[in-house]
Amino acid sequence: MEDVAKLAGVSRALVSLVIRESPKVSDHARRDVLAAAARLGYRPNLPARQLASRRTTTIGVLLDDLHNPFFAEVADGVLRAADRHGYRVLFSAGRRRPTAEVDAIESFLGHRVDGILLVSPRLGTARIEAAAAAAPVVVVGRTLTSDRIDTVTNDERVGVDLVVDHLVELGHERIVHIDGGRGAGSGPRRSAFRAAMARHGLGDRAQVVGGDFTELSGVRAVTSLLASGDVPTAIFAGNDLSAVGALDRLEEAGLRVPADISLVGYDNTSLAAMRHISLTTVHQPRVEMGELAFDTLIERIGRAAPGAAARSVRPSLVVRRTTAAPR
Repeated sequence: MEDVAKLAGVSRALVSLVIRESPKVSDHARRDVLAAAARLGYRPNLPARQLASRRTTTIGVLLDDLHNPFFAEVADGVLRAADRHGYRVLFSAGRRRPTAEVDAIESFLGHRVDGILLVSPRLGTARIEAAAAAAPVVVVGRTLTSDRIDTVTNDERVGVDLVVDHLVELGHERIVHIDGGRGAGSGPRRSAFRAAMARHGLGDRAQVVGGDFTELSGVRAVTSLLASGDVPTAIFAGNDLSAVGALDRLEEAGLRVPADISLVGYDNTSLAAMRHISLTTVHQPRVEMGELAFDTLIERIGRAAPGAAARSVRPSLVVRRTTAAPR
């Protein structure tokens, strides 16, 4: 900064004001300082500025699975909000492993981020609360029984009710749910499925097959159903990836969707809308969830209010070509 000031013929204090984008500097002086800085190849020392301000204007964002387009679409919302607030974003992937999530959180804290967004984390609540003791944390896509961590979720019960109501109205009674295993949202969707089937008087037919929110889990679940000989008239997959895997295996077995069996997913990712898939699915407003989560985190950073905010968005059903009345 001394070198820039000498070349521009101004004080070091004025250079500091220009670098901090202060409105108190005239346009002429700003141009002279920026020209001198460009000539010298000067860039601000970000770590020094961060130590002085005690803020890094950086947020850490942990995404559970980069293979799932759901997380890319949530990230779009995060980036949109980050631009609006003037923040930078550090991304990391948990790869569906709690140990990788721990490593990512430690890396965020090492970079002195102002806050952390955890999108569908698999860590236990106690470990997430420990992270929240070091930096503000907002969790996306998973409900938590904690009074210290803000959450942004979609209403799982409403989403699952929409699926079961749709299938029952078409005439289906033998409906199987492929769940998401230990994935965030899997437990609430599983419980909501059983409750919705019971509400329609079909509680004894509410069959659940284990999965893990991947294409392969959809393939394996359908393979298991085919081997058992007890093939339902409709399958509700825990997410769109699992539904795509199920669709692939059904077609490989010579079953037509929806003529022989109906299929529903969850998330309404870009995969579901592709014309050759055209999957009936539950729409989660992913971009909106990312923006809402970022805004919630900025509010948490700016205040130390007690209690946790639990914000929810309402899902909707998008009916496409994979559902029809049973034969």
